[in-house]
Amino acid sequence: MFFDPLYFIFALPALILGLYAQFKVKSAFSKYSRVRNTTGITGAQAARRILDANGLTHVDVERTQGMLSDHYDPRSKTLRLSPAVYEGPTLAAVGVAAHEAGHALQDKTGYAPLQLRSAMVPTVQIGSWLGPIIFLAGLFMSLTPLAWAGLILFGATAVFALVTLPVEFNASNRAKQLLVSQGILAPQEMGGVNKVLDAAALTYVAAALQAIMTLLYYASLLMGRRD
Repeated sequence: MFFDPLYFIFALPALILGLYAQFKVKSAFSKYSRVRNTTGITGAQAARRILDANGLTHVDVERTQGMLSDHYDPRSKTLRLSPAVYEGPTLAAVGVAAHEAGHALQDKTGYAPLQLRSAMVPTVQIGSWLGPIIFLAGLFMSLTPLAWAGLILFGATAVFALVTLPVEFNASNRAKQLLVSQGILAPQEMGGVNKVLDAAALTYVAAALQAIMTLLYYASLLMGRRD
């Protein structure tokens, strides 16, 4: 089996950050899932209030399965919330629900990074698995143009991860503002929400770092082969 210590030099920083981010998310969500908000509003109710107040009555709010599987689907105009978020009258639940509602608002206003990310999905789905195959085939067969083609195709994954950052940060900022401005949470309750959403944002930073470092590793192999 091929083993390259150089890979771990590139991968280790992203791995450490990723593990730390996952720990922070689980820790913050677990803690603030036990803190009931003063209004007693659930995540589903908070999302519905935000959507309706912004003219998005046509966007459905559905319960889905899984832990932290919450997401907004721009194709079907549906906001799907995990059980703990959908049903929970907690700081964590309304924070996550408001974040997903923030994506629906981005969709409504034509937020450019969200549109770009959505347009990139088909390319990324192909490039994330086909790119490395083409790259390795070109590398081991000494077909440099083919290796570069695979590298460029995989590069879409790194670009996608970078584009995701402003999308997620902006959705969280919208959520924090709307929760207070619409009276869902009191200002003094926002500390818990901030910790949950900031921890979640860190996971996207880790994902972007991982994609970039993997791309740099592939590039180092190709440049080394050329030398």
